[in-house]
Amino acid sequence: MTKDIICREARTKMEKVAAHLQEELKGLRTGRANTGLVENIRVECYGDLSPLKQIAVISTPDAQSIMIKPYDASIISNIEKAILQSDIGLTPSVDGKLLRIQIPPLNEERRKKLSSHAKEFGETAKISLRNIRHEANKHVDKEEKEGVLTEDDAKRAKDDIQKIIHEQEGKLNELVKKKTEEILKV
Repeated sequence: MTKDIICREARTKMEKVAAHLQEELKGLRTGRANTGLVENIRVECYGDLSPLKQIAVISTPDAQSIMIKPYDASIISNIEKAILQSDIGLTPSVDGKLLRIQIPPLNEERRKKLSSHAKEFGETAKISLRNIRHEANKHVDKEEKEGVLTEDDAKRAKDDIQKIIHEQEGKLNELVKKKTEEILKV
């Protein structure tokens, strides 16, 4: 395996970590209505667990509410139950064939707690990046030991992997910074 392939695989894995972080951050409340708060809640329907976004239309008619209209009105109570059991701290109200969720404004203490959660998610993602770097470097060492890569190629591969991790850490920091600012904005 060449150094380019090792670096490409490391980059792909690191980009997946950034995408995962972005999805996790979507689920954090900001005081404004956001479909990302509920779209990945798993709902029991037809004997299976499905993400809410697959079984209902989710919209934000205004900045302080989320509206959920299931494709099948018979599962509305299951959706309500799943939202109540999730840890988002919001209470839906059934309004005929749809659910409405009012988003209350966040107090200062809750904002600080949510921003620290965002930072924790970021730190967990950085640990994943470091693990990917470690695996890639081990792979480079193995290839060098087996004579597939020269010493110079192995050094360049490790340098390239280090550049990739710096680039990806910058992306992670930017994602967390934006989410933190969004949460703390009154």
